[in-house]
Amino acid sequence: MELRFSTWQEVGRYLQDSKAIVIPIGSTEQHGPNGLIGTDALCPEALALELGKQADALIAPTISVGMAQHHLAFAGSITLLPSTLILVIRDTVNSLIQHGFERFYFLNGHGGNIATVHAAFSEIYAQASMGMQPDKYSNVRCKLKNWWEAEGVMAQSKELFGEADGSHATCGEVSLTQYAYPDSIKTAEMDPPIAPTGPIYDAADYRRRVPDGRIGSNPSLANPEAGKALFETALKGIISDYTRFATAKN
Repeated sequence: MELRFSTWQEVGRYLQDSKAIVIPIGSTEQHGPNGLIGTDALCPEALALELGKQADALIAPTISVGMAQHHLAFAGSITLLPSTLILVIRDTVNSLIQHGFERFYFLNGHGGNIATVHAAFSEIYAQASMGMQPDKYSNVRCKLKNWWEAEGVMAQSKELFGEADGSHATCGEVSLTQYAYPDSIKTAEMDPPIAPTGPIYDAADYRRRVPDGRIGSNPSLANPEAGKALFETALKGIISDYTRFATAKN
């Protein structure tokens, strides 16, 4: 069930049975020569939509722009300041709390979001701790789940791609988008085959270190068949994790 395709009456009926909602969150940033700019939002969104079908979960609209300042030297990348993203998450959760939601499962596709999302959770909890909101806020629980950390996914990626999977524009994430969006598959030559690695600072420094946007990866190895396998493994782990979170008593 998707929030954007529901009526307010349908959401009200959903709340009679569940106080949980899934919020996909990602980024709009370059993903190397053959990765889609929307990869980090497209991956969690595709998984969330199937999670919604199989676990009767309500899926919120995807937060598709995240914290990606280090990608701004590549055309098309968009970022929010960490402080802005905190406010977006806080206001989204606060809005949904007003209707009776208590459990917020953020399904994430971008490593650069992690610290900021956890900071946003602290802001939300502080509203109850500091008496800034009604008592019902003490029942609110937020969880961040990175799709690539679902049970079995990282081991499967290593088995499929070895060290070529890398850490940005990975073979795994590009494969998943190729499976989920087969009409948008891109191809490109990779030189060198496996990209260099290094620290991440500002955008200009990033572009100097990794001119084509990859980090430690060779996404020319990506393929829809591997994407299907990773999707199914991730989905199984995410359904289990979400179900425990949504039905927990504390």
